[in-house]
Amino acid sequence: MQIILLEKIGGLGSLGDIVTVKNGYARNYLIPQGKAKRATEANKAEFEARRAELEARQAEILADAQARKEKLDGQTVTVAQKAGVDGRLFGSVTNADIAAAIVAAGIEAAKANVRLPEGPFKAVGEYEVEVALHTDAVAKITVAVVAATE
Repeated sequence: MQIILLEKIGGLGSLGDIVTVKNGYARNYLIPQGKAKRATEANKAEFEARRAELEARQAEILADAQARKEKLDGQTVTVAQKAGVDGRLFGSVTNADIAAAIVAAGIEAAKANVRLPEGPFKAVGEYEVEVALHTDAVAKITVAVVAATE
């Protein structure tokens, strides 16, 4: 299915690109989320009429993400979790736990923004983590996993 992208999507294209994607991806994700429209002649004309408005909105979103990235870059976030004497955790520290710690520090982030390429952390220690606030704004933080004291 051919679609017109209404915002930049990593690995697919940027605002205004006409790309071909699988039908399910377009119907179930891109179109309902407002990230794309079908590439019909009427939608192409409507997009060209609204291009400046959409570009301004995307620039605003990117500026917000860049501001949050500046606050977040180099920060150390501490997550306390129950652990055994050998330093292994009872459970694990997931991207949801890290996102909650970032929000507690006063910076807006969702669990989908936290990237854990090697999976959840299962031991006490310090880990480097990327937080993708936007496709062009990726912050690097340190997550310190400590044993919870009860």
